[in-house]
Amino acid sequence: MALDQPMFDLRELQLAARNHGVPLEALRYPITPVGLHYLLIHFDIPAVDPGSWRLDVGGAVGFPLSLSLDDVRARPQVSVPVTMECAGNGRAGVSPHVVSQPWVLEAVGTAEWTGIPLRGLLEDAGLADEAVEVVFEGLDSGIDGGVEQHYARSLTVGQAMADDVLLAHTVNGDPLPPQHGFPLRLVVPGWYGMTSVKWLRSITAVREPFAGYQQAQAYRMRRSEDDDGEPVSLIAPRALMIPPGIPDFLTRARLVDRGPVRIEGRAWSGRGDIVGVEFSADGGGSWAEAELGESAGRHAWRGWSYLWEPAATGACELCCAARDAAGNRQPPHASWNVGGYANNAVQRVAVAVR
Repeated sequence: MALDQPMFDLRELQLAARNHGVPLEALRYPITPVGLHYLLIHFDIPAVDPGSWRLDVGGAVGFPLSLSLDDVRARPQVSVPVTMECAGNGRAGVSPHVVSQPWVLEAVGTAEWTGIPLRGLLEDAGLADEAVEVVFEGLDSGIDGGVEQHYARSLTVGQAMADDVLLAHTVNGDPLPPQHGFPLRLVVPGWYGMTSVKWLRSITAVREPFAGYQQAQAYRMRRSEDDDGEPVSLIAPRALMIPPGIPDFLTRARLVDRGPVRIEGRAWSGRGDIVGVEFSADGGGSWAEAELGESAGRHAWRGWSYLWEPAATGACELCCAARDAAGNRQPPHASWNVGGYANNAVQRVAVAVR
């Protein structure tokens, strides 16, 4: 983000104090430690008694279910590494300024989620043929857009029945902490994080498209307030580098010594496998292909590296850009929308070579 961006107001500072992103140096971990994984909480963290908590599965089903946490844990379990990114990641870099959680680039993390496949649960409940969507409602509640609500999102039946959609009770081998959705949350690989509803209390099959606030009004790519827009869904490709050298405390500008510098980072996309990452040391004037590393899993980010040899001392602007198998490449600059969503413009890191 450029230093001449508008100042943030108290509302945004309050949000920034409640939520946190991953320090970019933590990209070195293939699986992000839970305490470093990005976190966005829309309302308040609900107080949940695990002994009395129930998950109700109903609506357009033949056999409504009410499960305890022990019931959930007694079902066949799977573990899946998943890279999750907030739809607002990069919002602080768009202009005109969008007032909301002021993410720069750090709203991402990769965790190993353990739980039960959603598909099997819906099959056991006897999902009706006329069901068109499945609504997931959390215990967290508040006011958004002037509407009092429990946080709720939906998936189409086809999306909900995908093999890799999970109801997770464990992250990185430990029970979900309160802030990450204890005791149970939805995890939808490849989608921006707003889809993975936390603190689940109900799953309801419906015969008409869900029109709740978080589905029909929030999280839509709108060019104006009057535009209905398209729903935010799959994660756009992005590469991030671990900033090299040492940082200036206030500006986060970097200082590196002249000589070979290995640049490392991660790249991911919900729209196709990562097939390439490009690196630039001159602000995007010229690009070179980086070396791709391993992925932590089918739905997890992929490592990359580049051996940079600065030609001279002085100021440089480092950039990286990812490409995926669907032909998508990160753009050089952000495209504005009302919510500041899905800004996957290339990362820019100011470096001084000494």
